[in-house]
Amino acid sequence: MFKGQYVFSQITDHLPLHTFRRCVERYLGERYVKHFKCFDQYLAMSFAQLTHRESLRDIEACLQAHSSKLYHMGFRSSISRSTLADANEQRDWRIYADFAQALIRIARPLYAGDQLELDLKNTVYALDASTIDLCFSVFPWALFRSTKSAVKLHTLLDLRGNIPSFVHISEGKLHDVNALDMIVPEAGSFYVMDRGYLDFERLYSLNNAGAFFVIRSKNNIQFKRRYSHSVKKSSGIRCDQTIKLIGLNTKNKYPKPLRRVKYHDNQTDKTLNLFTNNEVISAQTVADLYRYRWKVELFFKWIKQHLRIRSFYGTSENAVKSQIWIAISIYVLIAIIKKQLKIKAELYTILQILSLTLFEKIPLKQLLENKHCMTQIHEYAIQLNLFDNLTGH
Repeated sequence: MFKGQYVFSQITDHLPLHTFRRCVERYLGERYVKHFKCFDQYLAMSFAQLTHRESLRDIEACLQAHSSKLYHMGFRSSISRSTLADANEQRDWRIYADFAQALIRIARPLYAGDQLELDLKNTVYALDASTIDLCFSVFPWALFRSTKSAVKLHTLLDLRGNIPSFVHISEGKLHDVNALDMIVPEAGSFYVMDRGYLDFERLYSLNNAGAFFVIRSKNNIQFKRRYSHSVKKSSGIRCDQTIKLIGLNTKNKYPKPLRRVKYHDNQTDKTLNLFTNNEVISAQTVADLYRYRWKVELFFKWIKQHLRIRSFYGTSENAVKSQIWIAISIYVLIAIIKKQLKIKAELYTILQILSLTLFEKIPLKQLLENKHCMTQIHEYAIQLNLFDNLTGH
């Protein structure tokens, strides 16, 4: 019988603790703190993410029920909801933002060799934003509309491994296109975006930095066709043209020629007009790159369903941002563990297994490679989906 660490401890063993301590020191996170350290706060919030706790009272009750095990799981202080609430309100959220970014720097090289099913060696990013609705009376600092509050999650997703390389949390009223000003472009990389990011001045800055973009066009863009390239219409490509912008405002903001690819998606029965500054890749690759943009929307859907970022344990800006960044760090940590232990299961399956086994003493790799356990989790998930569908009707 295995008498080693708890599953929760084996997970946290993959955390770079020296990096965490530097993040705490950078923002004086433990000034005047005697007992409940930042790492205790992080562990408690991580436990809440992994086990889908509903409230601070829920976290307190579950952890106190296993109080004899907490020391061996890494906790060095007892957990009370008032202490945890104060820590979420007062400890600088940038501690957890910097730590999540450090985990991202560990994760991205692990997935750099993953294939995209495209004939491209370039790094490919998908840029998008997702809005998390909040109650105006409870979260007045996150103004979105006159009677509504929200926070917006701006994310640049590395499509190899679906690891977020850039995340910015803003008030809901910040327009998506402003995220382009916060990104440092990587020469030779592709940035795939929807038409909400269509700002030719910003796109020209991307071009001048040596980066490539693929973006969906709006219907009212004025341009003049210079010449057309031959295409295979059977693949869905309707045209492949070199164009010049002639609009009163756009021609000065993007003075160079652009490439326009018109593509009909048979799955959605939509015709898309795509702009890119890359003249080398095929028109089909341009269309495929845009289709891969949906991975960032699936990422938002995934973390909203499987991590606690739609309901919050605190109401202040600091508490909300701390919770979101800790949720992102847990997502990236599980992605790191999956790669380092060479686990073939999907992240969803891994999280489902971990949510039920954190207090077990079983080797992590053995647990996550247990096919019988995975089958049970999969069947349980199908049953939940079935009941959800019935409830929806």
